[in-house]
Amino acid sequence: MGHMISLTASDTHHFSAYEAGTPDAKRALVVIQEIFGLTDHIRAVCDELAEHHGYHVIAPALFDRAERDTVLPYDDAGMKKGLALKDRIAPDDLLADVTASAHALNRHGHTRVGVLGFCWGGLVAWEAATRTRDFAAAVAWYGGGIASVSHEKPHCPTQLHFGGEDAHIPHTDIATIRENRPEVEIFVYDDAGHGFGCEDRPSFNKPARDLAHARTMAFFDRHL
Repeated sequence: MGHMISLTASDTHHFSAYEAGTPDAKRALVVIQEIFGLTDHIRAVCDELAEHHGYHVIAPALFDRAERDTVLPYDDAGMKKGLALKDRIAPDDLLADVTASAHALNRHGHTRVGVLGFCWGGLVAWEAATRTRDFAAAVAWYGGGIASVSHEKPHCPTQLHFGGEDAHIPHTDIATIRENRPEVEIFVYDDAGHGFGCEDRPSFNKPARDLAHARTMAFFDRHL
């Protein structure tokens, strides 16, 4: 099991983060939360990566910029509050926290760090790949909003996963990303909705989750 730590961004903002694994792990990842915060699910993802795949993982608490120690329920009220908190945080500030997490892993001796984001975190992972040079590989699961910034080119190999039945991300968005970024690997899971990788959400789809997970691990194996 992981534990909470405190990190400091380049602008001196102090924030919490969940850390799993040890510095002698073979690979390192920054995991980016959904719109609901550092939920039990996100922590479980970090623990799985550390315990079963040998990763050293840090997941920053991005909501700390607006409201500290915030974890929201997987319901409409939780999403509404999460979106409101998100709107209070500048994208550059988010990236400052994400890169501070990468630098913390660098200080532990990891020279190649990946980034893995879910939901809102998928968009943040995309922006970390396109707007910084701190990551050696990036993967986003059901990242809404990527289409609107898909003219920005990632500085590292990038892989995207979408649900074919995602009511929040239309197929036209996926088509836009494919057109703008043909070099990016994109997978669509026909029967899966938004949040298909989270066991705590009604949209959980185990076959899609397992396949996306296998592809994600293989991708990081190649590039980290």
